[in-house]
Amino acid sequence: MDMLTSLKVFRHVAESGSFTAAATRLGLSPAMASKHIARLEQELGARLLNRSSRHVSLTEAGAVYFDHCREALDTLDGAAAALREGHDEPRGSLRLTAPVWCATGYFARLLAGYRSRYPQVILDLHLSNRKADLAREAFDLALRVTNDPAANLIVRRICDIRFHAVATPELLRAYRQRSKPAAGTASAAPDLSKLNAIIASYLPPSSTLAVSGPAGQVGARVSTIMRSDNTSLTYECVLAGVGAALLPEWLVQEDLATGRLEPVMPQFAPITVTLHAAYTSRMFLTPKVRTFIDYLAAAMKPGEGQSRAP
Repeated sequence: MDMLTSLKVFRHVAESGSFTAAATRLGLSPAMASKHIARLEQELGARLLNRSSRHVSLTEAGAVYFDHCREALDTLDGAAAALREGHDEPRGSLRLTAPVWCATGYFARLLAGYRSRYPQVILDLHLSNRKADLAREAFDLALRVTNDPAANLIVRRICDIRFHAVATPELLRAYRQRSKPAAGTASAAPDLSKLNAIIASYLPPSSTLAVSGPAGQVGARVSTIMRSDNTSLTYECVLAGVGAALLPEWLVQEDLATGRLEPVMPQFAPITVTLHAAYTSRMFLTPKVRTFIDYLAAAMKPGEGQSRAP
């Protein structure tokens, strides 16, 4: 006899208190349902049900086994549903956590492109520079900027993101007047300790900043006058002339193009980190999660964080 069918018979008999009702639900005869229970009890070496002409109830052993049986069958049903869903159109709520600096027009256009393709998916976005616990906080997916992903997460590389050290032209003019480089030292490590710096919490605190220039990688000295876990506030403080900051290209691209902000170290390359999509398990990846990751990976140019046609 099929053990899976025997487990289903046991569950339905226990829930309905009737062999007849369980047999009808599963398309079996009452006699066959009874045989399945007898075979299951024989396999387990324990009596699972108390039977009378009018009533069926669980024994003590049956009550313990029923809890495990129900959990196992629910897990199998969930797995089958997830597999079937893999062939269906993505739908439902996609709960996503991402850095605050995703609150840009560029990222909004990406979301619009995804929604136009998959209108049955409801995007539930939570923007924070805090690294949320995906399992405990019931997130389907996280976008994480890191070159060292957490070992307990499954990650897929999306693209590289460039971070620029930027400040207002007025702040930089005053800084450069105070710290003019000596002749022949243009490629030397810049000393930014006299330039106010704001380092957001998603970057590790340090008194030096590793940058790459004509002479290779060097360390730029920095001083920190303010910390914030909100990239939007950091950006506004830079615009207000409070200091300089490392900010993602998504956020400052237009400002750099118009001259509203300028690079602090124009002779040095922007700092590049990798944007990953992170999730907790490869098993039963739902269409909404899979298609969102696939869409971002296809829409964003490697190395630039810029969009192809959404």
